[in-house]
Amino acid sequence: MNCPRVIIAGTGSGCGKTTASCAVMALLRMSGVGVSALKCGPDYIDPMFHRCAVGVPSANLDPFFCGPELLRSTLASHAGEISVIEGVMGYYDGSGPEGTDYSTWSVAQATLTPAVLAVNGRGSTTSAVAALEGFVNFVPESFIGGVIFNGVTPWTYERMKAAVLRRFGGRVRPLGYIPGLPAELTMESRHLGLVTPDEVADITDRLRRLAEICRETVDMDGIAALAKSAPELAFTPPRLPVLPPVTVAVARDAAFSFVYEDTLRLLEKMGARLRFFSPLADEPVPEDAQGLYLPGGYPELHADILEKNRRAAGSVRDAAASGMPTIAECGGFQYLGKALDGRQMCGVLPHESSNTGHLVRFGYVTLTARGPGLFGDAGLTLPAHEFHYYDSTENGHGFTARKTNGRQWDCAVYTDTLYAGYPHLYLPARPQAAGSFLRKCAKFGRRQC
Repeated sequence: MNCPRVIIAGTGSGCGKTTASCAVMALLRMSGVGVSALKCGPDYIDPMFHRCAVGVPSANLDPFFCGPELLRSTLASHAGEISVIEGVMGYYDGSGPEGTDYSTWSVAQATLTPAVLAVNGRGSTTSAVAALEGFVNFVPESFIGGVIFNGVTPWTYERMKAAVLRRFGGRVRPLGYIPGLPAELTMESRHLGLVTPDEVADITDRLRRLAEICRETVDMDGIAALAKSAPELAFTPPRLPVLPPVTVAVARDAAFSFVYEDTLRLLEKMGARLRFFSPLADEPVPEDAQGLYLPGGYPELHADILEKNRRAAGSVRDAAASGMPTIAECGGFQYLGKALDGRQMCGVLPHESSNTGHLVRFGYVTLTARGPGLFGDAGLTLPAHEFHYYDSTENGHGFTARKTNGRQWDCAVYTDTLYAGYPHLYLPARPQAAGSFLRKCAKFGRRQC
């Protein structure tokens, strides 16, 4: 399959790769190119910025969740005229013996995608080029085909450009620079990556202004040419069973926004009709729902409103009590509990949740079911990810969670009709688990008839 594509990677967090990615996406769209957006790793928030810049949902390419075949298939299913993939952390940062497992570079390797490295050039000239050379030569095949320098002046960039051409010839293309930006165009930080776009005033206007600045400084023809140099993408689409149609209610608002879009698409491909509702607007679970999905998000920022919205909380409590198959991840798990920061929640489960002031159980985990439940039998494994500052008085014992370093602990409430815990799940990696959930939704629906 012909799939022009490019990764915008970085030397490390804070080097400007998100700024560069959004600028490139916005510039492509403004020029009339059908651009698609993807994000390396398990991040939820950068894809929200991609939606603002590109106008379409962004997908995740995560090599912990997906093997090479599923990575290529996912990329192909989201292909546009040009696909722009934003990297995660530093280009080679991952895990494993060499430290590169599950890195942005491993995505480039699995998908044969050329990369543009964003290099922070503030306060340097030749040293920034030396850093680039280290990244290019770190492995025999780096896939780095271009560089964008961030935070430099036109004069400094011309010196850097000349140095890159001398060092690499045509092997690595200097593709422009991002100048020092006005303070109002910088992207704010909070305890979980970037703030969500809905919280950034006039995000669309800010991204447009960013693109207008970068139009004069970034070589978009060079980036398009690099993307089009990518080889054809070979893949085998996963075979999915189509199950009897069921209706799944999905909480979606500012409090419940952290969900992998490919998980929702998978449920739809397998026969689910998704009905979105807002607990923040005190909307109840839709009456025709046969299943319930409560994603993560920032319920702690809206705990006062969620406490007051008893109609929404009561409908969630009644749905779960009636045996409706329910998935509740992280913030959704907290919402199912008795209290969040002292505010009353749904009371489906007895735990109380509060801020610890530090990251709790951060990173990739593999979950192993200790008994049968919503997704399948004992021994079922699910790849998952955690990133949260909150913890709860009772986190469940339905799964054993194991990190790649061998650390393990019990987590999640797991019954025949419920998965509720801090780990976020990527169900396309285990379509059989999604199938089990949907079959139990159908069984619940027949029971209610």
